Order: sequence, then C-alpha cells, then structure tokens
Amino acid sequence: MTGQGRSAVAIGGGTGLPNVLDCLLRLGFETTAVVTMADDGGSSGLLRRDLGMLPPGDARNCLVAMADADSPFSRLFQYRFAHGEGLAGHALGNLIIAALADIEGSFPRALADAAKLLGARGKVLPATLDDVVLAALDIEGHLVVGQAAVADSLAPISRVSYEGEEPDAYPPVLEALSTADVVVIGPGSLYGSILPNFLIRGVVTALRESRAKVVYVCNVANQRGETGGMDAADHVSALIAHGLGGVIDCVVVHDTDAYPLFGDVEVVIGDRGAAERIRALGIDVVLADVADPGDPRHHSRERLLAVLEKVV
Repeated sequence: MTGQGRSAVAIGGGTGLPNVLDCLLRLGFETTAVVTMADDGGSSGLLRRDLGMLPPGDARNCLVAMADADSPFSRLFQYRFAHGEGLAGHALGNLIIAALADIEGSFPRALADAAKLLGARGKVLPATLDDVVLAALDIEGHLVVGQAAVADSLAPISRVSYEGEEPDAYPPVLEALSTADVVVIGPGSLYGSILPNFLIRGVVTALRESRAKVVYVCNVANQRGETGGMDAADHVSALIAHGLGGVIDCVVVHDTDAYPLFGDVEVVIGDRGAAERIRALGIDVVLADVADPGDPRHHSRERLLAVLEKVV
C-alpha cells in the first residue's frame, strides 16, 4: 500500500474532509483528522449554546468516515431527528458525543470513546479546545460574525479571523503535524471550515516545521456568496494571505479545460491560466477530473483516490 507505515493528517471540516479521510485510509496511512471548532450552525450550534460544549458535527462526520464499514453504529450516528420538541434537527451522533463529553468531562475523550464505539480506524482531534467565534470581512468591508453567517454571506469574503484572543492549539494536533509524512488540506468551505484551523496559535508554525508533504485539495465548486467568482488560484492565494505562504507543496485542481462542469454549479475555474498562476507561487499543480458526475458540487471519492495515490 502507498502509505503503509506512514502517517497522514487531514485538516478541514464540513462535508469534504470525510472523502479525503477514506482515501488516506485506503492508501494505508495511519490517519488523523484535525477538525475546526468554529461551527455554530444547526445541531452543533444548538449544543454549543445549550450545553456550552464544543461543536461535535464535523468531528462526527469524520469519525463515521473512518468507521468500520460493518459497524451498526455508523447509521445511528448519522441519524437525524425530523420531529420532536428539543430533538428535531439533531443528529443522534452529536447527542451521543455530548453525553460522552459530560460523562468523561472532556471533549477529546468523548471523541476517543465514540471512535471505539464506531470501530474508527483513525483519530479525530479538535483543532482547539477554546470556545471560538469566527469573524470575517466581506469584500464590501462589512463584518460577518459566526461560521454559519459566513457560509450564508451574500457578498464574497475577503478575510477571516477569530473574535478576541488568538486561540491555542490542542497539543496533540501540533504533535500529529510534527510527525506526519503527508498533510492534506481540504476540501471544504474555504473561509468557514479550512482557514479557521490555521488561525490557531502554533498550527502554521508546526506545519511549516514539519517534514510532511502538504497537499491542498481545491474545491470543485464555489459557495455562492462566500467564495463567489474565485478560481483555483484565488483559493490558493487566500490560503497564502492567511499565513500559508511557502507551506503548500502541491494543489489538486479539477481540470475545467478538459472536464467542464454544467448545470447550476458555480464552478471553481481550474484552467491552464489558473494553474500557471499557482505554479508562479512555487507550488506544483495536478489538473485532473476529480468531480463527482452525480453531484458535481463535490469530489468523486474514487477519482480523488486515484489522484492522491499518485501525489502522496
């Protein structure tokens, strides 16, 4: 196997990271997910406000992606209540993690216990244990507060940060980065799920000092508002503007010259022009057909697997 005896870290959140985790596990890497704690929408947001806990949703999705395929708990963790006062909208896995956090007195231990229940083949680590609030400026100079509000922004975002003091990294995250052979960033919401991880004290430094090959998997589709109108080079430039200059070794981009996307998808342009602008930054580019033909807003897991096998 490609990664046998080697370790990989995947950084992000949202719906894109689970695909990468599955790919890394199938390639034989000892895999760790580092997940943003900025989520304040949906079930996670309710639990943050009601229980004062860290948001479990992104961590839950990663745990399920790393779970034993035969585990009956996977379907249970992803079950979402459609009805019921106080239950509607909650994923059962979020409630289980909340209960475990209360029993253990620790969110990381709750994730470790949930991993045992699921038979997960890797680890999921919160990027920070601090209670963080995401803030952003859009291109018109308006302040947008909260991860959910960033995702729903009508105007493209230009900068993201945290309110208050810079949060501290969860120490095992820094250790995982320092010993990794490969680090994969994304895909996922650029300003809501990816960049928040690099605004945490020590994360960029640990990544810069790591021996790991750092690969950024660029989104295949933009989020209307948040990243509207951005091409692949713009996505990379946003990462660099938030401290990742000189860190990224390679970018995986959907090749829109050879494989254009249709329908109502706001595609991230990955043409030769965008690729050359990325290469001008000293970063390698891999252009490939990585979009899911059934849902071109997302990556095809099998196509991404084939590309990552060559890249890492």
